[in-house]
Amino acid sequence: MKTLFLLPILLLSLISCSSETEIIDLTEINLDELVERGGVYYEKFSDIPFTGKVSGIKQGEMKNGKREGKWFEYYWTNGQLYEKGSYKNGKKEGEWVRYYENGSLSRKENYRNGLQEGERVGYHENGRLFSKGSYKNGKREGAWVYYFSNGQLSQKGIAKNGKKEGEWIAYHDNGTVKEEWAGTFKNGEKVSEKK
Repeated sequence: MKTLFLLPILLLSLISCSSETEIIDLTEINLDELVERGGVYYEKFSDIPFTGKVSGIKQGEMKNGKREGKWFEYYWTNGQLYEKGSYKNGKKEGEWVRYYENGSLSRKENYRNGLQEGERVGYHENGRLFSKGSYKNGKREGAWVYYFSNGQLSQKGIAKNGKKEGEWIAYHDNGTVKEEWAGTFKNGEKVSEKK
């Protein structure tokens, strides 16, 4: 008798608890099967922003039509990892790493709210340093250096608000100065030749 009395109360409490929990959509779809409108992804012929997992060459999750959390992209030719990083509300956030098709590291860079921010380091396919510098609000800022694949310095200088500023020197791969590229810059424009 007590059991029959408690059973309806138990069922009622389960129903009220389940109505408060968030329903998780486990839909999985290929990114090519979605359409983008105004920066938001939808399933074809739908007005509801897509929420679920994305599979295929580009893999990750979407919430309300925007990329969210960790994402991975692969080369279609061999399945090797091309790029990995995270999104927050549809914008790149945190460290992003890119690889060459042979698996060697191509570059590491950081994002804040979809814009490059902080140090960026690039590598040649042979593993040698290609470039090193920083970004601020999506624009190159501060000292930058570039190297040839043989390790020889290619160019160096300062960037301000994304443009060359001050003295920039460019070199041939044998180490001699590239006169036509070297000089002093103001707001990205060359104002004098290298002497």
